[in-house]
Amino acid sequence: MNIYVGNLPFDTQEGDLRSLFAEYGNINSVSVITDRETGRSRGFGFVDLADSSQARNAIEKLDGHDLNGRFLKVNEAKPRSPRR
Repeated sequence: MNIYVGNLPFDTQEGDLRSLFAEYGNINSVSVITDRETGRSRGFGFVDLADSSQARNAIEKLDGHDLNGRFLKVNEAKPRSPRR
């Protein structure tokens, strides 16, 4: 299950997210979304957990979690809508 993680501190790295979610299950992939021009984090990312029940547990436990002074928004990622 793909999980959206928002309100990330701008210095968050993929390894930080991997460490945060590791206790909840097997991680397929982690990505922190960056601005194409500046390379700076856009403040959100995605974590794909192998097991959906573990992913739901991670969402429940980590939504509102304080990460370096910012409260995370964690929920199931929605499919991207087509660009117009």
